[in-house]
Amino acid sequence: MQLGYCTNVHAGADLETTRANLEEHAVAVKQLFSPDQPMGIGLWLSSEATQSLGDQELKTFKNWLDQEGLIPFTFNGFPFGDFHQPVVKHAVYLPTWSEQDRLDYTTRLFQCMDTLLPEGMRGSISTLPLGWGNLAVEDSFLENCGVNLARLAEQLESLEERTGRLIQICLEPEPGCAIDTADDLVDFFERFLLAGDTSSRERHLRYLGVCHDICHSAVMNESQSHAITCYQEHEIIIGKVQVSAAIQFVLPSKGSPSHENLMSQLGEFAEDRYLHQTTVKSEGTDEAMRFYDDLPLAMHACGLEDESTQWRTHFHVPIYRKHLGLLESTQDEIREFLMAISETKYPVNHFEVETYAWGVLPTDHQVDRLAEGIAQELDWFQNLHYSSGLGRKPNEK
Repeated sequence: MQLGYCTNVHAGADLETTRANLEEHAVAVKQLFSPDQPMGIGLWLSSEATQSLGDQELKTFKNWLDQEGLIPFTFNGFPFGDFHQPVVKHAVYLPTWSEQDRLDYTTRLFQCMDTLLPEGMRGSISTLPLGWGNLAVEDSFLENCGVNLARLAEQLESLEERTGRLIQICLEPEPGCAIDTADDLVDFFERFLLAGDTSSRERHLRYLGVCHDICHSAVMNESQSHAITCYQEHEIIIGKVQVSAAIQFVLPSKGSPSHENLMSQLGEFAEDRYLHQTTVKSEGTDEAMRFYDDLPLAMHACGLEDESTQWRTHFHVPIYRKHLGLLESTQDEIREFLMAISETKYPVNHFEVETYAWGVLPTDHQVDRLAEGIAQELDWFQNLHYSSGLGRKPNEK
């Protein structure tokens, strides 16, 4: 197993700031979580940062990473620009996979990864699930995305032929996007990536796959085992897993004494930087879930209903926290995912804890020192992974 945390939790869209953040935070996390052995990280490099990385800068950066014992086995290639500007919201879905800028950025990412990774190690890069959802109805958009991803697969095949390095690009389904469930991803692959000749099909299955974000799947009320079965049946690799937890709770009808308190605590998570897609279902019925682009929209539409409702909202909360005041997390979905892969023997070994929202958590849920919170997440998941029978601890014979 390769395990690390996603460094998109740290602000900084240029290389100088990226390295400074790693020096301040990642090195401290390693001292707490893995003091005697190298530690994985999920590196986030903005488009601006990749454009400033020449051969010498990359070698210098690699030497520093090696010296500190940090292994960037996976990259987060989803955010293109500044992921910590005051308002991100829908801007994080640009440019789409139909645009040349997205292809060029991802090409630069895998070229950087090839230099930074230890020899012989597989790399994975998570990426945008094509674009925001209103584009998914246009076949021309989907076709253009397929063409660009096919071009990328050809480049990755050429890289492996030249160097022996296998790097896989992993589309990350997210609520509200063109691909937001396992079924959507399978449909896109079958229609636009796997319908060609045998050689292209094999190429696309080797170099293109899925980044399964457990929080995203939970928000869409998608069974973890169903998602894994979908990918397995269609031979689509889970190139990496983003280990994450969403907010969930049952909101009683507005006449209940706890209704107002729950809504008050929920309102503390309705911050301005990130999009917090929310699904709502009437409790105990077969009614289809209702989807809202953002938490404030859901609160406005559903907060005064005369019925009990089940809520899940896309807010990455610390994975070791089951309760956040009156609210809960979808922590159990992480257990369900590990159980499912243990039962199906699905080969998954890149795990990235991605709680990027530490900086916008309500004050009551913050930690005094960010490195301590991240290290606690890594330790919690590592123990859960090994207790699931999926491997041995690094020092265990």
